[in-house]
Amino acid sequence: MTEKPDSLEDLLARIRACRICADRLEPRPVVRGAASAKVRIVGQAPGTRVHASGMPFTDPSGDRLRDWLGIDAETFYDERRIAITPMGFCFPGLDAKGGDKPPDRRCAPLWQGELDEQLDGVELTLLVGRHAQQFHLGKRAKSTLTETVRNWGEYTPDFIPLPHPSWRNNTWLKKHPWFETEVLSMLRRRMKKLLQS
Repeated sequence: MTEKPDSLEDLLARIRACRICADRLEPRPVVRGAASAKVRIVGQAPGTRVHASGMPFTDPSGDRLRDWLGIDAETFYDERRIAITPMGFCFPGLDAKGGDKPPDRRCAPLWQGELDEQLDGVELTLLVGRHAQQFHLGKRAKSTLTETVRNWGEYTPDFIPLPHPSWRNNTWLKKHPWFETEVLSMLRRRMKKLLQS
């Protein structure tokens, strides 16, 4: 068996020291994980609260995501079980409407492949939002987030695409009740099975 060039710990240290976006952003990379993780969450990028706290999903979106997964905060933040590796590790700033800008485009190509290699024990990757879905599914992603999420069965058992759990998606959630009845019920069962131990 070929030896991996770095351990996961070395890779995470390199990510946390990354300053590739320093020309545009205030770098404070937020990433979590351990080689034993069975679940990986790939979201968009930290928001203002996460940038301040250094902990992913420490905001109402995180509360909703934990509810979707059917797990408590203690389980969610157990790096031995769940890795959190967003498309952009640093807060990208706000757009003109007050929403977060997209993740810095240089981040994902630089790090996601190495994370794929090092997190080889992951059995399920949750692709939260369009950026994560397009990057990790490539041409397999549908033309819209809605269609990608609706066709989640094409991507299992490795991936489950999800919308972002932001309050900005409340209208989307109301318009698509199948997400709760079909996708979330399946997701909670899968999470329970994967995290038993």
